[in-house]
Amino acid sequence: MKFHSQAVAKPYFVVALVLFFGQVLFGLIMGMQYIDGDFLFPQIPFNVARMVHTNLLIVWLLFGFMGASYYLVPEESGTELYSPRLARVTFWTFTVAGVATILGYLLLPYAELARLTQNELLPTMGREFLEQPTIIKIGIVAVCLSFVFNIGMTVLRGRKTVITMILMTGLVGLAVFFLFAFYNPSVLTVDKFFWWWVVHLWVEGVWELILAAILSFVLIKVTGVDREVVEKWLYVIVAIALISGLIGMGHHYFWIGPGEYWLWLGSLFSALEPLPFFMIVMFAFKMVKQSRHQYHNRAARTWALGTAVMAFLGAGIWGFLHTLAPVNYYTHGSQITAAHGHLAFFGAYAMIVLAIISYAMPIMRGRPHGNPPSAQRWEIAGFWLMTLSMVGIALALTVAGAWQIALQRLPKAGEALGFIATQEKIIPVYWAREILGALFFLGLVCYLISFFVGRSKQTVGTESLAKSRLPQIAALPALESK
Repeated sequence: MKFHSQAVAKPYFVVALVLFFGQVLFGLIMGMQYIDGDFLFPQIPFNVARMVHTNLLIVWLLFGFMGASYYLVPEESGTELYSPRLARVTFWTFTVAGVATILGYLLLPYAELARLTQNELLPTMGREFLEQPTIIKIGIVAVCLSFVFNIGMTVLRGRKTVITMILMTGLVGLAVFFLFAFYNPSVLTVDKFFWWWVVHLWVEGVWELILAAILSFVLIKVTGVDREVVEKWLYVIVAIALISGLIGMGHHYFWIGPGEYWLWLGSLFSALEPLPFFMIVMFAFKMVKQSRHQYHNRAARTWALGTAVMAFLGAGIWGFLHTLAPVNYYTHGSQITAAHGHLAFFGAYAMIVLAIISYAMPIMRGRPHGNPPSAQRWEIAGFWLMTLSMVGIALALTVAGAWQIALQRLPKAGEALGFIATQEKIIPVYWAREILGALFFLGLVCYLISFFVGRSKQTVGTESLAKSRLPQIAALPALESK
């Protein structure tokens, strides 16, 4: 670890993994509720399980992005973090807000939660992914602003690189577009129009910049390839990602009321969205092929390459499957959408967070060459279990979606089955999805076990020595803003 202040990333990574564990657990609960609607009812109704599942996804990824930024920016900038103390305050604020939100969903009826948090003063609740109480949303804005300020000041006083510039652009965009979560018009069409300015412009816009920056940093570290080579790829990838992602938002406007021109714009530009992900695959494998040194952390390299491939499959191929308007007319809102969502979120964002954790955590624990081989075997086993299970989940949901369309949407009026009858027919596929989800959960457990394997006396002594050399960051005024 080159800079002492990089250590502030560690608690972010730890909490991210804890929340990831919770997200997968609630995913399994939801999977059972698709099969048996009374499972855990009334203790955890489906709508509550879904809120917890999706909110945990967003929060743990944000923790991961923040930890990644606090780790890589000091190293890229060649200077200590502007304010480690502010990073710690941000961490505890975000942790308390996140835990309080999840407990609120689980312990209170949603309407009562809205009343207790005075939602009527500025109504923002009740929308998918944005169910958080208004006061929590305000806290998220405060966390984002302090985080972006801390990272930005570090970049300003240090070396400027293409990686930090792209990362900063993504982080600023993340904070800015979340402000649309506070705009809650009474007209449903207008609400949906701007709702996508948060959801789409995050996951198919600025988050892609964050992905590209983190992946580039990891690849430079694990391959030793010249920075100039990486930067040339980054310029092209980011340019195509922004152009296709911003205008490609039109594929969400097909059926909510805006002009017909969105049928053409949404179809054309969203069809281009697989291109940057395909380029990421080529970029990642080319970097590894040109590797200049033997890197001992095979697990981190595996996660980096896996991120590129799975992001292309999930966000690229599965996204393209149903993005054209004539196809989307039948597939919209079906389980094919769920197949794309699961594979894209895991491949593009969950895996890049796991990749930076795989690279950075051993270093912060006094293992500069990575975890010992025994730990890496557990981690790589977790990689393959999670990756193959998620591909299986996506395939199962694709079959469920195609079956759903064939039963419910393609037959003539009077011959089509209703929604509930269709869902009952699909239950065998939901069982397959649940079994694959359990295997995914087992893969996550293997990944977590890797943190506790291979702690020999020599390793423990090395970690103790590394910790003893870490100064009390809070006591160093040189590391704090004056």
